[in-house]
Amino acid sequence: MSGGARHTVPVDVHLILRREGDSGPEVLLSRRAGPVYATGLWHLPSGHLEPDEDMVEAVIREAREETGVPIDSEDVTAAVTVHHRPPTGSRSRIGVFFEVRRWSGRPRIMEPDRCDGMGWYPLDALPDPMVAYCRAGLDAYRAGLPAAVHFQQPDDAVEYGPDAAVRTRLLAGRPVGEVELPHPLRVFAERAVGRIARASEVSWVRTGSRVWKLTGSGGGTWYLKRHRGQRFHGREVFAYRSWVPALGPRAPRLVAADTEARAVVVTALPGRPLHGMVLDPADEAHIQRGLGRLTRALHRGAPERAAESATAAEATEAADKVKRHVEGARPYLADGDEDLVLALARTYADLPLPPLVPTHGDLQYRNVLIGDDGEPLLFDFERSDYNTATRDLVRLSDAWTGRPDLRDAFLDGYGRPLTPAEELRLDCEAAFDAVSGIAYGSRHDDPEVTERGHRTLRRLHAVHHP
Repeated sequence: MSGGARHTVPVDVHLILRREGDSGPEVLLSRRAGPVYATGLWHLPSGHLEPDEDMVEAVIREAREETGVPIDSEDVTAAVTVHHRPPTGSRSRIGVFFEVRRWSGRPRIMEPDRCDGMGWYPLDALPDPMVAYCRAGLDAYRAGLPAAVHFQQPDDAVEYGPDAAVRTRLLAGRPVGEVELPHPLRVFAERAVGRIARASEVSWVRTGSRVWKLTGSGGGTWYLKRHRGQRFHGREVFAYRSWVPALGPRAPRLVAADTEARAVVVTALPGRPLHGMVLDPADEAHIQRGLGRLTRALHRGAPERAAESATAAEATEAADKVKRHVEGARPYLADGDEDLVLALARTYADLPLPPLVPTHGDLQYRNVLIGDDGEPLLFDFERSDYNTATRDLVRLSDAWTGRPDLRDAFLDGYGRPLTPAEELRLDCEAAFDAVSGIAYGSRHDDPEVTERGHRTLRRLHAVHHP
């Protein structure tokens, strides 16, 4: 070992805030402005470590300072490390790029004196002009590689261009997407299924729970899920142990559960996600008929429970909850929406109480796979609970908008039509879910949930005020 002075370098952190766009993954970029390095060029939100600050703390701070979005430390994942030397000066630096797929709020420009533009860009169509250093990290990220060396020469431009790619050397290693499981979860999972050869995170961006796809050393596949809270953990475990077995091979099987870790391991289902799939009308009707059969089996998976009459205090609390959702959604509601929802809330209070049945709790295309046999499969039971049968149809009925054939196919599979009281109850529950979704989606930058809520209210206006 040399006895000379040790080599030290500055450390930067870079935020790869990622979402799924209409044509694939997108990342958030900001354009530098004012008297700063690389002004006028696009770059990831980034910055230097402050004294006594760790890298995760730094990227969370930079996200808050530059974009305004709060991020939990558990949602920060290491993606790429770049050893970079700028064209101005000879001192190199280390840039650590972190991927984040879950956050709160809507990104916005927080430092207008240093940034004059911010937007989402597809990973395969990044904008020009861009900082070459940033582009080197994103090139490694897009290639699924964990590191790169990007040493520029004194005459090189700061801006990415044809010559910049020559300066980037990508380094092989564990592909991006494969992650190291938190140690307690790995211990739990390996006790359940044996040695894990590979783990990749497949969490849905907005749910809060985290999901990993596990591949065993012998080639088997399972899913490990860590719930966001004990309530969701308890619901899913109870459902898997109680009524999900009624679905047979059309749903996962619980392999192991750990209450302290709020984690489960379940079997994998062979199928393709229905969410986002474009189907022939006849094929979609076939899927809806199959979903009707699965829903009927689930609703009969355990004995019905009699609904208890609500006390005056409980009725007031339920009405107040609807009003809170309306207040949260009010800035985004169209004319007449609030009156419609409050009128349906009054109607709902007078409806007869139906029996409660085992429900999925979030029955929508996002939680459905198409099996190899062309039939639907159900997963994700963390919202499962005893509830009204119609409550399970609220989100699925969004797919029926303008498609009465899909509604008819579902009810054919379900084995019976809805009664007039159930039809009205379904409209009421759909209205409550709509304003809740509009309030949540607008606050958390979830356009899909927001638009579903608006679509539902437009449909209900046509039914109740033709």
